[in-house]
Amino acid sequence: MKVILMNKNKEVLVAEYDEEIAAFTEICEIKNIDYAPMILKREYQKHGNIRNELSEWFKGRGIPSWRDDLDLLLSRLDISSPEELLNKAFGLSLSDQYFIKPFDSEIEYKDINFFDHDFNCADFTNATFSNNYDFSTKISLMSPNNTTDGRLKKTWIIEDNIRYLLKGGYKSEIMQPFNEVLATMICEILGFECTKYEIAIVSGKIVSKCPCFIDKDTELITAHQILHNNCEKTNAYEEYIKILENNGIKNAREKIENMFVLDYLLLNEDRHLNNFGIIRDVNTLKWLDVAPIFDSGQSLNIIDFNEEEIIINGKGRFFYNVESFDAIINHIKDFSRFDVNKLEDLPEEFDNLLHKYQEITHMSDRRINKICTLLYSRINKFKKIIDENNL
Repeated sequence: MKVILMNKNKEVLVAEYDEEIAAFTEICEIKNIDYAPMILKREYQKHGNIRNELSEWFKGRGIPSWRDDLDLLLSRLDISSPEELLNKAFGLSLSDQYFIKPFDSEIEYKDINFFDHDFNCADFTNATFSNNYDFSTKISLMSPNNTTDGRLKKTWIIEDNIRYLLKGGYKSEIMQPFNEVLATMICEILGFECTKYEIAIVSGKIVSKCPCFIDKDTELITAHQILHNNCEKTNAYEEYIKILENNGIKNAREKIENMFVLDYLLLNEDRHLNNFGIIRDVNTLKWLDVAPIFDSGQSLNIIDFNEEEIIINGKGRFFYNVESFDAIINHIKDFSRFDVNKLEDLPEEFDNLLHKYQEITHMSDRRINKICTLLYSRINKFKKIIDENNL
């Protein structure tokens, strides 16, 4: 079928799309390449033919094949593959304004977008998180839940006209939601811009809950898209900051440094290129700001934890490399602006939070104590680094 890739009200390109394989078979006409996803625009400028890249980009909007309990979710939704979901709601997302419009259709962005229009979220949320699911339920697939990435179970919901993302832990691990809240606590204390996470309970499970930081006039552009074929990988950190500054982003270095300070304190192992980026105006294409810090759940050694050991250091992702946290923190230019003394009461506050939900999580007192001791040690270690650099 012939379709038009739209960015809100702008026609980006015309293509042939095969619904059965969720892939584009031909690019018929380029309309407004400037309004294409950044990774496609760069490929077009470099190579001209973007058919394969268009298919990969569109497939990447969907639920990945490595989603936790994916087979169970697909069975409950009564579909055969996550790619099939991309055909159910024009490929719409709550992270940007792109959608696929049938060529002969008169439908407009204002008629279908999920920022203005409500969607049934209860059934999809139950299909995702519930242990006891009623398979007779007919779920509406006109939903932004079709385009949620990452391996963790997640769904969008609406409360008081605000779009919130619910995200669980991985399999039996329950620390991810608490780590997201801890990241929020640290950011608010230190004055870092972040997405605010809180704890919620869904179907008896602990999940994190955060508001959508994109609206109908903006989009998230990830660092992956910004850097793709656009930098020397050995110097990606400095080049990324330079790209942001050259596009009018104020305080770019400071905000990127804040993110890596947070990751240092949390031992966040998974700051990959798709969970940070910038926010762009989709109408003017102006770069507005660094995206608020989000997705910090893979922290505090949740995978390596055991009852006998506290790991006080490790490695994290730093652009295209994996480096020790001590090496990553050395990229910070100015340590004098961080007042780590403000974090003095944080381990006790986090201890209280973990104990508050202990009846649900069944987390042992021993584990809670070790996690909070680990957090305390990270704060003290960062304090020593600050003191050494301010001599």
